[in-house]
Amino acid sequence: MNRTPHVAVVGATGAVGIEMIKTLEQRTFPVRKLTLLASARSVGKKLKFKGADVTVQELTKDSFRGIDIALFSAGGSISKEFAPVAVAAGCAVVDNSSAFRMDPAVPLVVPEINAADVKSHQGIIANPNCTTAITLMALYPLHAAFGCKRIFASSYQAVSGTGAKAIAELERQVDQIVHGQPVTREVYPHQIAFNVLPHVDSFLPSGYTKEEMKMENEGRKIMHHPTFRASVTCVRVPVYRAHSVAVSAEFERPVTVDAALAVLRQAPGLDVIDNPAQCEYPLPLYQAEKDNCAVGRVRMDCALENGLCFWVSGDQLLKGAALNAVQIAEELLKA
Repeated sequence: MNRTPHVAVVGATGAVGIEMIKTLEQRTFPVRKLTLLASARSVGKKLKFKGADVTVQELTKDSFRGIDIALFSAGGSISKEFAPVAVAAGCAVVDNSSAFRMDPAVPLVVPEINAADVKSHQGIIANPNCTTAITLMALYPLHAAFGCKRIFASSYQAVSGTGAKAIAELERQVDQIVHGQPVTREVYPHQIAFNVLPHVDSFLPSGYTKEEMKMENEGRKIMHHPTFRASVTCVRVPVYRAHSVAVSAEFERPVTVDAALAVLRQAPGLDVIDNPAQCEYPLPLYQAEKDNCAVGRVRMDCALENGLCFWVSGDQLLKGAALNAVQIAEELLKA
């Protein structure tokens, strides 16, 4: 891998694409040249990178000649169509969609957990689901120490997880309600302002949604833990940025709050904010635009053997997407 790579961002004008560009700059990723790719309607737009304007180009089958690393965040159908084309052109792909996550030939990576899996890539590396990544930032260190058998969890997911149009929808609905106007909706099946929707992604025959099953399926792959079980309810909340998850975890070995906090304080990419007496705990409002996730409300679970409850919050656009993708690209440079 070229140590000063030519990097492409696919889906550059979307919410995650814009964060990818910012993250490449903030982490001083050694970009030799940056190419921004998007659909025809975005062609000609200019986005800033290191103080200079970069013009968005149309994504085509010929876009990947000479590109070393492509960060994809343009949806699963685009990834399925263009990622193999990019690989054929000699490009390493970090894909933010769900298209390849469960493919046995594709590593699914959270660098703080399983960075070594990057080395086995055959051209494509998958970025995990945002809620899964944020949850595992706190769960995996505890699993490594105490052996996690299963979790019960509820997510509190920001509208940023649905993209830029959903952020605009929440802003618009709040303004409509404040001014006594009829509420209009386009993105979600119900009003999201001042409401919560127990519905993220599409429903499966089991009654779970696809999003809810990602925690178990992707968690098993990332943690190399094939018997991991997760019963999850995913909920969309009227928050702009940062997802939060309430987790009850059951472990094989005895666990105490003090032992758990000691483990969590050593975990990379994770801050411990746990002082309930002073009303100090992770809040999505304050985790927004922060690279690290935060964990708090750590307590013994009163319904599970060797059980622990905790609350974890993290920026969906960063650790849940753009930051994790750039961290994977950093691992590619080491490989």
